[in-house]
Amino acid sequence: MAITASNSNVPHLSLNGLKCDDIKRNGFHHRREKNGPGTGVAPRQHKQESCEQAPMYVAVMTYLGFGIVTLFGYFRDFLRAVGLEKCNIAQEREEQKDFVPLYQDFENFYTRNLYMRVRDSWNRPVCSLPGPVFDLMERVSDDYNWTFRLTGRTIHNAINMGSYNYLGFAENNADFLKTVADKTLQYGVGVCSTRQEMGTLSIHEELEKLVAKFLRVESSMILGMGFATNSMNIPAIIGKGGLILSDELNHTSLILGARLSGATIRVFKHNNMHSLEKMLREAVCSGQPRTHRPWKKILIMVEGIYSMEGSVVRLPEIIALKKKYKAYLYLDEAHSIGAVGPSGRGVTELFNVNPADVDVMMGTFTKSFGAAGGYIAGKKDLVDYLRTHSHSAVYASAMSPPVTEQIIRAMKCIMGKDGSTEGIRRIRQLAENTRYFRARLKEMGFIIYGNDDSPVVPILLYMPGKVVAFAREMLERKIAVVVVGFPATPITEARARFCLSAVHTRAMLNQVLHHMNEVGDNLCLKFSRLKYSSCPDLCDETDFELAS
Repeated sequence: MAITASNSNVPHLSLNGLKCDDIKRNGFHHRREKNGPGTGVAPRQHKQESCEQAPMYVAVMTYLGFGIVTLFGYFRDFLRAVGLEKCNIAQEREEQKDFVPLYQDFENFYTRNLYMRVRDSWNRPVCSLPGPVFDLMERVSDDYNWTFRLTGRTIHNAINMGSYNYLGFAENNADFLKTVADKTLQYGVGVCSTRQEMGTLSIHEELEKLVAKFLRVESSMILGMGFATNSMNIPAIIGKGGLILSDELNHTSLILGARLSGATIRVFKHNNMHSLEKMLREAVCSGQPRTHRPWKKILIMVEGIYSMEGSVVRLPEIIALKKKYKAYLYLDEAHSIGAVGPSGRGVTELFNVNPADVDVMMGTFTKSFGAAGGYIAGKKDLVDYLRTHSHSAVYASAMSPPVTEQIIRAMKCIMGKDGSTEGIRRIRQLAENTRYFRARLKEMGFIIYGNDDSPVVPILLYMPGKVVAFAREMLERKIAVVVVGFPATPITEARARFCLSAVHTRAMLNQVLHHMNEVGDNLCLKFSRLKYSSCPDLCDETDFELAS
């Protein structure tokens, strides 16, 4: 018999160098829209998120653009088949034609005919640290992007708007990195063993205690790879007979971990509490398919900040649903830990919820901490169980000592344990940069997604040709951006993703905004039909003051 749900209620839950006259918009209407009704959560805790839809003509032109490129792709495949055009992609050898195909020809159609035409916009080689500005190696292609060759020239001091260096700890300041250098001399750069054999060092235990204290939980464990923190630990938490309710925009590492677990997976609409509650109610009332036995475990998997949307999880409402239906909650804070919250403790602090209400807290050190690896945190019983049952804990090599020390020194800086206020200053600066940049883009008429607190800022470009033109134009102006398209996003929602950092100066942001305004006009990228005004409170620095 299925478990009966309780009946408790769920709570519903002058412009710095640019003139207003210079800012133009494409589109037909200038009416203000709001995203849904109020939730009853305090305004500072639950902000409106931008999710404006593009005009109909944009969607039509986007599909038309993909259609034209696809037709040319089939035509070029015909030319390759008759020998009029050389095929550079991997092919089956003639003597193996009777074998099962090793290379799937049709599945490579998109890569062969669409991606290769624009591949110069991705995988650009970097030859400096990922600070606010960095250097790129210039490359050219003589065969339409199938191969590249370096010219020997370097593009110096391009403004970096794509790295996840949220707090600027990926740095080479000798004074800040002295302890990292000392630990490298003491321990070396590699451990050459797993944690369960000869790979546990004193600094590993120190970091685990520090992470637990920072997150205000009982215990934590660290791992050497962020992706594996999800993909290798989820199968140890849930298995066959369990149910995973996963947000439709969850990261690939979460999806892989869910598939490896053997549990049943059901996907709910992004940040949609009605969709989630409907699935929870059905799971509790109906149980497993065919047998209708109760699920052994129901696990809700969400992210703190979604890296492609810039949206923030509706954590208070999810916790309320989790408690109502007796489910467990797995929270991935890869992009939110260190980046949001008054003291950088992530979305639990942003929404002022008790960390104990989150059953499994996961995060990575690759973003805000300028290092590598990840952590799992929560109750001591959970962490002790994972130490002996997680594949990443049992079989993977232990975290490198200099990486471990880098995380320790960054976390101590954030917590103020280094005797300075540098960490809290960077958190405030990141919040200020985020709100300023988002507000200015909205004023210009770009359609952007996400929460006002999110340092991930997606700008919708839609059409495939404009995505590539935008990336090339910005690089010509020495601004390095990340552009993303299908299949990483829906086919009609290609975008550029900006990642703000605490080490971006106001002058750098103004320079980027100035070029964005020009490129947006030249390429007709200002699709927003909403009208925003430059309100002083959008960038009022008093918003970022923290309680003493």
